[in-house]
Amino acid sequence: MFSQTEAEKLAINFLSNEWEIPEAEKEWFTVKYSRQETSWYILEVGIEGYPDYWILQVYDTYECDPCYTFVSPLSGYEDTDDLNELPESIAKMIAFERSSQMSQTA
Repeated sequence: MFSQTEAEKLAINFLSNEWEIPEAEKEWFTVKYSRQETSWYILEVGIEGYPDYWILQVYDTYECDPCYTFVSPLSGYEDTDDLNELPESIAKMIAFERSSQMSQTA
């Protein structure tokens, strides 16, 4: 079985690549929670100081499940001024996810 640290790096790299986040901005991501299962890890990856996070599964094959889940208490219809402190690519990523989350529940 691979280590939790490896799983965390894989999850952050997966999200960064999926959203085309520049390499220098990966440091904004943090793992909020990690749990090891039999042949995979479940991780919650977020941005420090923000309530939003992604739930990902990283398998012992060193691959991430492409069907991850985004969770946020905020919707795309709410003010996004809280994202002004983030790099533009990450702010756009969260804003899009929030608005997508709202359209799925509507």
